[in-house]
Amino acid sequence: MSIIAQAQAGVSSGESTVLNIQRMSTEDGPGLRTTVFLKGCSLECGWCHNPEAVSVKPQVVWHARACIASRACDAACGDDAIIRTDSAEIRIDFSRCTLCGKCVQDCPSAALELIGTQWDVDDLLQEVAKDESYFETSGGGVTISGGEPGLWPSCVTAFIEACKARGYHTAVDTSGMCSPAALKAIASRADLVLYDLKQMDSEKHRDFTGQPNERILSNLQRLAVQMREGGGPTELWIRTPLIPGATADERNIRAVGEFISAHLEGLVSRWELCSFNNLAGDKYRRLGRSWTFEGTGLMTPEQLLRCKDWACRSLRDASIVIATGRTRIECAGDSVRESSS
Repeated sequence: MSIIAQAQAGVSSGESTVLNIQRMSTEDGPGLRTTVFLKGCSLECGWCHNPEAVSVKPQVVWHARACIASRACDAACGDDAIIRTDSAEIRIDFSRCTLCGKCVQDCPSAALELIGTQWDVDDLLQEVAKDESYFETSGGGVTISGGEPGLWPSCVTAFIEACKARGYHTAVDTSGMCSPAALKAIASRADLVLYDLKQMDSEKHRDFTGQPNERILSNLQRLAVQMREGGGPTELWIRTPLIPGATADERNIRAVGEFISAHLEGLVSRWELCSFNNLAGDKYRRLGRSWTFEGTGLMTPEQLLRCKDWACRSLRDASIVIATGRTRIECAGDSVRESSS
């Protein structure tokens, strides 16, 4: 069985499609964490910096820097899915690609990569267990992210239970765009839920993400009831991506704050404002897609602080607001350097 056929085979056998396992993360919960990114998302945000996580299916991508132009992939592909442009670049025609995996296997420099492989719960637990000492010394643990973990409820709940049996702190990062039953099952087992509130205007939310926000908001309200009744999780973080021209405006940020005050009072221990990440252009090009926010620059420190001020003013407890991410500092001679907030 080919490597990609193996990746596809587990969908009905208690496995989930894992995009990446990121170690030593400090951004997805307390302490040092191992974050498991699942493939497949119910939203398609225009600013997404992980576009390879949107499709639930495995995909083949080409890395230009690794390519030695051996043309072994041309010979391996029997579907004419590998197209060479005038600039000597490779483009994968996904309408022709049958995901046989031969090009990935035969590429001598690993310039072609399979993204998305199947993992069962036991193997995934063994993998994250390699970082157990870091969890113990830093107060960290395991975070399940995506994509959207709510698309894999049976696998995610089983994995969380396995992690908790080992004593690991568990967190789930969700957009809330999943079934109420899936969110309830996952959240009831996790220690921490990181919940995205992107855009409070439903029509704008649809424009920027492909879906309205009613289910996201109603699921969050259900989660609040669940927490107040002691049904878990024990902690809730809200995350709002600050996207210039989409979410990073006073009206939207204040609306998020007002929602927190009205429906989540006393439940949210952190509201994180995440500044725009503009480093995803190459990922879109590898997937043969254009990026709406390709030319959008990083926020300045002043813009980030202004957003934080709006957020603080919208809450009774401003201490939960934190602003994170890269910003740009404009220097003399029109040069730009980055800083980390």
